[in-house]
Parts: sequence; structure tokens; C-alpha cells
Amino acid sequence: MPTDLRRNPLPSLVLALFLLFFALPVLWLVLAATKTDEQLVRDHPLSFGSWQALADNWAALTAFQDNVIFRWLGNSALYSFLALVITLCVAVPAGYALALTEFRGRRTLLAVTLVVMLMPSATLVVPLFLELNAVGLIGSMWSIVLPYSFYPFGVYLAYIFFSTALPRELLDAARLDGCSELGVFGRVALPLAAPVVALVGFFSFVANWTNYFLPYVLLPASDQFPVQVGLGELLNNVPQFNPTVGELAVQRPQLALATLVAITPVLLVFLFSQRFLVAGMLAGATKE
Repeated sequence: MPTDLRRNPLPSLVLALFLLFFALPVLWLVLAATKTDEQLVRDHPLSFGSWQALADNWAALTAFQDNVIFRWLGNSALYSFLALVITLCVAVPAGYALALTEFRGRRTLLAVTLVVMLMPSATLVVPLFLELNAVGLIGSMWSIVLPYSFYPFGVYLAYIFFSTALPRELLDAARLDGCSELGVFGRVALPLAAPVVALVGFFSFVANWTNYFLPYVLLPASDQFPVQVGLGELLNNVPQFNPTVGELAVQRPQLALATLVAITPVLLVFLFSQRFLVAGMLAGATKE
């Protein structure tokens, strides 16, 4: 009997079930944005509404609080970009130092990095609030940017790459040619680490873009919110979830459309960086 006929169908069945489990909610969300609120309740969950309903939902969403959705998107882009730049400037050199240099407290610092990486971010909100309040940054842009700029997971990814996949012979040859340690890092190690840098950047961007709890606690004004907190603001104005709303009511299809708008930047970044992400995930998988 041919091998393909004897192949166990169970793995394919499990993968198909997982695909349905994750794809159906996204498909429902896309189709919900094309309906009126009445159609969302009455029609089949996976039926298409109309292009006119989609245009009306977009018009209503952008009219909410004078185009505040664009301000939220701009805030998210600003916070995420600034935090990303600081993360790359800090996490990659820190991973290199932990992997290739010996200094007092190195193992302790690595252990602390691992512990902080494994802690849920919500557990750090109160300590961060107290620290930021002590230096007078509550309510400012930097209260969001700085805490998420120092990214322990990025440090650990860089550490794994530099300690396993970077040929030591190249570094030694650069030192013999008279390169300083900074030159070795900038001219040899960093170009070879491009896939891991892309991987750290992607995970950092996603973590910053989807950050909800910290901005919700630290930012007092609606025009400072990132888009994730803005979605919570929209949710509070849906009559089915908050019966006390008045003229500024938001319908459920408009909320679905806002959710799609909020996740689109992450999807675009993922699509344009797939090649680097795969290379970064495989980096360090084998030891040279």
C-alpha cells in the first residue's frame, strides 16, 4: 500500500480544527463590519451585509468624537515606534554582553531577566505606577514608552542567538585586526544578527501595540489613549453593553470595524516581515 494512503489523518484533522477555531472568529468580525446592527442580530453570523452598510459604519466610526479613532491610531504608532527604537538600542547590546562577556553579577542579571520575562505584565503595573509617580511622569507619553522599552524577552532572544549561533572565530579575527569591542559588535556581530534584531523588533512592536492595562491606568485623557484603550472607550458607548449611553452611542458593527482597524497595522507588519521572522526563529536552533 502506498505510504500516503497509510498516513495517519489525525494530525491533519487536528490542524483543520485549530484553523477553524482561530479563523471563524476573524471571519465573523470581518463580516460583522458589513452589516447594520439589526442585520448582525437577525442574519446568519457568516453572511455578508452590504458595501453600503460598511461605508455607513466607517462614517459613523470616524465621526465619533471628531475622528478620535485616527488620534488613537497615531498615539499607538508613536508609542510603539519610540519604544521599539529604545528596545533595539538596549535589548540587542544587552543580549550580546550577557552572551559574550564575563563580568561580576552576569549570572544573577541573566536570572533576573528570565524571572521578569516570565512575570505577567499586569503584576508590574502597581510598582511601575509608583515609580513613575515618584518622578512625575504620570499622564505623559513617556509613562507608556519607557516601561515597555526595556524588553526582557528581547534581551533573552538576543542572548540565545549570540551565545549559540554567532561564530566566535569571526569575532576573534576582528579583534586581531585591531577592532575595538564596540567595533566588533557594530561591524561583525550586529550585521549577522539581523534576523534576530527583526524578531525582537516584531515582538516588541506587537507587545507595545497591544498594550492595554498600563495606558488605561496611567493616561487620564481620551486624546492620549492608544487604540487598544480606545476600543474600550468605544465598548463603553455600545448601548447593549452600557444602557446609560446617550447620543454618542456606538453600534456593534462599528465596534467590529474599529477592531479590524486596530489589528491591521500588526497584520501588515507581520506580512512584510515574514522572511526575517522565520530566519530569526531558526537562529540559534543549531550550534555551530
